[in-house]
Amino acid sequence: MASERSPNILWITTDQQRYDTIGAFGNKDINTPSLDRLAEEGIIFSNTYSQSTVCQPSRASFLTGLYPNTVHINRNGNRSFPKNVELVTCKLADCGYRCGLAGKLHIASAWKGEERTDDGYHDFHDSISPFQNIEEGNDYVDWLVNEKKVDLNEIFVNEPICNFGHKESNYSHYKEDLPPELHQTTWCVEKAIEFIEGRQKSEKPWLFSVNFFDPHPPFDAPKKYKDQYNPEELPQPSFEESDLILQQKLQDAYHQTTKPQRPDQKSQEKIASYYGMVSLIDEQVGRLVDFLEKTDQREDTIIIFHSDHGTMLGDHGLWAKGCRFYEGAVRVPLIISWPGKFVEGYQNDGLVELTDIVPTLAEICGIEPLNPTDSIEEAQGKSLLPVLSGEEKKTNRDFVRCEYYDSLNMYAPYNPEKHDPTYATMYYDGRYKLVVYHGLKTGELYDHESDPEEFVNLWDEPQMSKLKMELLKKSFDKSMMATDPGPPLHGRY
Repeated sequence: MASERSPNILWITTDQQRYDTIGAFGNKDINTPSLDRLAEEGIIFSNTYSQSTVCQPSRASFLTGLYPNTVHINRNGNRSFPKNVELVTCKLADCGYRCGLAGKLHIASAWKGEERTDDGYHDFHDSISPFQNIEEGNDYVDWLVNEKKVDLNEIFVNEPICNFGHKESNYSHYKEDLPPELHQTTWCVEKAIEFIEGRQKSEKPWLFSVNFFDPHPPFDAPKKYKDQYNPEELPQPSFEESDLILQQKLQDAYHQTTKPQRPDQKSQEKIASYYGMVSLIDEQVGRLVDFLEKTDQREDTIIIFHSDHGTMLGDHGLWAKGCRFYEGAVRVPLIISWPGKFVEGYQNDGLVELTDIVPTLAEICGIEPLNPTDSIEEAQGKSLLPVLSGEEKKTNRDFVRCEYYDSLNMYAPYNPEKHDPTYATMYYDGRYKLVVYHGLKTGELYDHESDPEEFVNLWDEPQMSKLKMELLKKSFDKSMMATDPGPPLHGRY
């Protein structure tokens, strides 16, 4: 059972935020004072990698500490969450935590409203995105209509959302003049503050998940935030003409976006709006931290900030997410802070996976490890507590993995009985990144020591064949170790 001294947990997750979009992570062009301050009060894990480049499998993974393939949530659109896998929030709830959420959970298909599982959340304010599932359940939209008394046509642009095979919504994005106080990001924080305020006098600890939809596309930051950035002064996407040739070779491993294209002025305008969305998030995170301090709960609260995965943002001629494993897509920000208990103002450059969050919380809160299976133990999450406590200077991971199994092409007409699946895995050891597109002849191999921007694909280079085979074996070994062996061992035969 959680004791009175167990910490509160404020778990903040953004959607599709790259690792390089926070000032403390080295971006000198973005305005993120609140996140920079949070980093000063905690530890930056600068080489953190997501285990999937799409939402549902990534979230299923970091909420269990297991790889998507182990959890059997390998793609967006899986009907339900497996009943034999336990979420950390459910475990904490069983141990006395009061758990709440506002925003996007997305561990089961959100096609027409997400089907909830035993997720441990007592207070649950669901909104997969600002403008989806309006008729099937969107608590944010209900708040706009019932509490704020606004006409949705004054908030959203009245256009159908992109073609997913049926008309999901009459709305596609926010209007530019949207008052920030009516934004979904603000609503998530409003609900978090209501929850935290109600827990002040409780003897039991709490966990609240603040799951923003932003900075997920569309790029529709309120004007106040977008105007902070001059598109012409922002860094351009990482791109070379050779990218178009390579992406043509990889076209059968489809990426969920339009065809590769050279960055242009519109690219810069999208980046400016994306940065604006991050700045709105930053402002609202600042509100949360200030409220914790105002109510004397900051020193009793662990804050975790990260994203579910990244986005290409024009790099290599690509946008959005999908079956690619470039740094912009797989590498995410991670900050963990607990003043007075954890090391402050430190940057850990060792390899980290999002699977490492769950075993970290399990060790801190004194709960049993989740989903223990002897044969897959080596390949799953590792506790970050030794680094957080200062016992160790650096994480000791030898590799990180990312998976993409059978996820749908979101820009093709939806047909669940006929689609062209793509299967791919990434294995990265801190220098070499190997990407295997299973069933295809072409893959990718990059040396980050000489080519950190991943322009020189060494896959077909003869002098790299021995190294490639070594990496292929390591990747295959770890993939096998991550496989769920099935029901618990019962006897010798």
